Amino acid sequence: MRVTSKGQVTIPRDLRETFGIGANTEVIFGIEGGKITIVPKDEINRLADRDRLDRFLAILDRLEGAGDLATNGDEMLALAKGR
Repeated sequence: MRVTSKGQVTIPRDLRETFGIGANTEVIFGIEGGKITIVPKDEINRLADRDRLDRFLAILDRLEGAGDLATNGDEMLALAKGR
């Protein structure tokens, strides 16, 4: 591939199809290990959502069995804010 004077390059069709990059797809450029990466913007959002979910589930795992059934919601909220 050659880069045009405007900095443009054509992404080969098989790569576009493999990675879900269609017409008008927004992409994110990045650098990983000294190489340029191109990722569909939706994929970045899915990865970020998955990361947040994984962190939330890890917190729930740490809290499992630590609750007191006699404690009400307001007390739990006060405890959470105090941490």
